[in-house]
Amino acid sequence: MSSNAESPIIHLSSRKFILFCLLASVGLLILGRFINIPPWVIAVEVFVTVITLFILGSIRYRLDKNALTYGAALIIVATFWNQWWEGSQLRVDYILNGWPIIFDFFHHHFLTLHGLDAIFHADTMLFILGLTFFVGVIAQTRMLETASFSVLEKTKGAVVPTIAILAALVAVLSGILDGVSMIGLMIRILVIILFLAKAKDDAVVYAVIVSTVVTTVCGMWLAYGEPPNLIMKSNLHPHLDNAFFLRFCAPVAVGSYFIVYWNIRKRLKGSHINTKTLDVLDRNTADIRFLQASRHGEVLTPIEFVEEHQEQLGDHFEPVINRLHHGEPLGHALVKEDVAPAIRRAMMGKFVSENLSEVLDKHYAGHSEAADHKIALALDHVRTQRIRAQIIGGLSFIPFIGLLIAHAINHDIPLFYASFAGFVVAFSGIYSVPKVKKLALKEARHEYSEYLFLFPLFLSITLLQKTGFFGLLSELLHAGLDKIGPAHMAYLQFTGCTFLSAMLDNNVVADFAGRAIQGLEVSVIHLFAMSQIAGYAVGGCWTHIGSAQSVVAYSFIQKEVNNRFTPYQWMRAMTPVILEIFILMTLVIYGESWLFHIATK
Repeated sequence: MSSNAESPIIHLSSRKFILFCLLASVGLLILGRFINIPPWVIAVEVFVTVITLFILGSIRYRLDKNALTYGAALIIVATFWNQWWEGSQLRVDYILNGWPIIFDFFHHHFLTLHGLDAIFHADTMLFILGLTFFVGVIAQTRMLETASFSVLEKTKGAVVPTIAILAALVAVLSGILDGVSMIGLMIRILVIILFLAKAKDDAVVYAVIVSTVVTTVCGMWLAYGEPPNLIMKSNLHPHLDNAFFLRFCAPVAVGSYFIVYWNIRKRLKGSHINTKTLDVLDRNTADIRFLQASRHGEVLTPIEFVEEHQEQLGDHFEPVINRLHHGEPLGHALVKEDVAPAIRRAMMGKFVSENLSEVLDKHYAGHSEAADHKIALALDHVRTQRIRAQIIGGLSFIPFIGLLIAHAINHDIPLFYASFAGFVVAFSGIYSVPKVKKLALKEARHEYSEYLFLFPLFLSITLLQKTGFFGLLSELLHAGLDKIGPAHMAYLQFTGCTFLSAMLDNNVVADFAGRAIQGLEVSVIHLFAMSQIAGYAVGGCWTHIGSAQSVVAYSFIQKEVNNRFTPYQWMRAMTPVILEIFILMTLVIYGESWLFHIATK
């Protein structure tokens, strides 16, 4: 029996929680008329909010994180209003000039990009919005599958070199595109390759786990792919430009990649796939997955598909799943387990295409020598559509990268123009395929919904900054710099961000930590920013809830590989990698400090 069955998740009412927070905020507004609420209360409220996010994301009692943060924001705003309004310049101006001042204030802060950017990183969040839709479209062109199986052919089926090249490609793309989308693609292709290689389940699980390092730590080489990087860049503009990320963050990304490679190699050394005997569906993975999307509006691995048809398979379900885990094609598994021909044909029609169901069944049953030829002919049209979409998808990077460069030269050009331009061009490549188009938009909407909880958190941290809280943190940092020096303080920053990001969402840690080092000298900011960026990337991998990538990977493992997999097993598997990256960061931080000392001596 799975752990999920022993401890069923209990979902708390979002509506009741929001109502409670609304009543509490009204009560605070009334209470503020009679007593002065001290500024530190806001710090406590923000702290309780982020800790509650961790607790209610880890135990059996769950509350929707959007309900939690939006409800908490009502209380935090009410508390801030009581402290701010009576002594604010806006109140003085309102008394002197009346309502027009209020309208001007509202227009600037809530109806302009500059005003919204100051409150909750509007330009960054819009860029992420465009990026999720851009990557969602690129994903449906099956570029990564095409590249991966091309590499598998070039390496003649050697698993370790194939995964090494795939990981390097994903690491590079994670610095430019959205790491959450990249891990969703990467882990599915990894699982396909490892099952073809007949790898054991524990090796498959480990490869999925360390994929989080590839898309977070290895993706920190540039600002645009990872939302926390963009948040840090926004908080510390103009000190963090692309040159900073290439100079300070890229070495850590490269070093972490080799750590991942070393650990993967130890577990998969010698694994091999005979590419000459691959099944017809496996040889044409990119075409099959494009066909699935265009015919059915979804893309599933064989295991995902079989799990959706468990009731239909009945007693055949477990044996078929076991065969899939040992690398057998779906069709062969169904035939060898004596699944009824009518059920086989119906399932292959749903998995691939109804007009191929009979010829596929004959192919797997060994009754038709011409089956492969018929299947190949049927895939020709699909391949033409896929290649056309991929070409347009490739062209979409021209306006995307061009506008990124334009933004880097002139920050008056909003960042989100780049991602939206890339999306519009890429979308034209799949527009004529209705179900592919619908799937891309659906998956992008679902992914961006995972970021909505950040808006009220960013607002809360902005209000906390207005209370002078980060000024106090800055004073503590200056005191630490004077007492123990920048190297030790930077290492403490890295360690602190790592542990915080393991418990909390690393986007929140990035916003909080970035504001704390505003106003320091540029040389110190660079050292501290690099340490913090590495810290929240590493911490985000350490636990199953530290980052969006970890959440995706953990959910995939439980659903597709091992439904008994626990958070403890995740941490046990990940901790050796984390310790190795700690050693790397020790060398990098103290090495950078030594270089800075030599340069300024």
